[in-house]
Amino acid sequence: MSDVNLRHTSPGPVVLRGLWRREKPWLAVAAILLVLAVVAPAQAGASLRFVAGSLLETAPYLLLSIAIAAYVTASGADALVARVFSGAPMTMIAVAALFGGLSPFCSCGVIPLIAALLAMGVPLSAVMAFWLASPVIDPSMFVLTAGLLGLDFAVAKMLAAVFLGLFGGYATHVLMRNGFLDAPLRKGVGNGGCCGASARTPKPVTWAFWRDPQGRARFAREGLSVTLFLFRWLTLAFLLESLMLVYVPQAWIAETLGGTGLWPVVLATLVGVPAYLNGYAALPLVSGLIGQGMDPGAGLSFLVAGGVTSIPAAIAVFALVRLPVFVLYLAFALAGSLASGLVYQAFLAG
Repeated sequence: MSDVNLRHTSPGPVVLRGLWRREKPWLAVAAILLVLAVVAPAQAGASLRFVAGSLLETAPYLLLSIAIAAYVTASGADALVARVFSGAPMTMIAVAALFGGLSPFCSCGVIPLIAALLAMGVPLSAVMAFWLASPVIDPSMFVLTAGLLGLDFAVAKMLAAVFLGLFGGYATHVLMRNGFLDAPLRKGVGNGGCCGASARTPKPVTWAFWRDPQGRARFAREGLSVTLFLFRWLTLAFLLESLMLVYVPQAWIAETLGGTGLWPVVLATLVGVPAYLNGYAALPLVSGLIGQGMDPGAGLSFLVAGGVTSIPAAIAVFALVRLPVFVLYLAFALAGSLASGLVYQAFLAG
């Protein structure tokens, strides 16, 4: 009996489980860097530089989205936003998909906004529409895509982003109406406590929150919380991306995705998930593949699927929402990307 009591009261496993639950991104980063330091010291340094550069590159978008999320909370505008999004679900899904397809936010920079919207009680269907559409293309990506692959391809990619948002948003709406997908956020991640309460019992919005010490404190607290959350998970995401760039050869991707017909489109959708580099690096790769004879429909599927499910985006989504929502996110990305590629292929053939 004493052995059983010792096993139940031993603090070691409890401490380790608590540490893993709170700090698993940092523990994973430390483990990866430790392995690299032993087996490939040069790559460890290169990966650290890649992580730092990627964080700096995405910093403007991240800071903007963090500031917006913190401002919404500090000013009390969360209830106002929640009421706007909860008015007409079918209309809001369409608006969210259109805005996502045109917004300048990257897949990581939009995470704070998504967390804030879900915490306010905004329906998952509208949030899913925006979330799926936003990583695929933005204004600068549209211009670069048009320059490398032509205006028709850039327009097709933008339309695919909007279609993906509409498809995922309306499908999520149907599931929600049938009693699925309650409480989408992970425990402890904006669980709707204060934000949900403010949406249910709205108070006047204090737009100039900085005049109130409590408002300034709320802004600082929310901004710090979101920043620390993102910094942990994006460090892990960019570290994994740096290894993928080195150990997944582009020649293998080119050989795998070559050819025309239905199978290359299907394969490009599946390969786009683990083999995607990043939005800007993938464009010249796809341009070269199409120049070598790959079907443009397969190229579109690769870019759309990879953009939504790239390592930074997928890890950020996984850290934020419960597993069923994450699986659904991936399923929508794959199905919508495949459909986009097939439709574009049929359009070109016609």
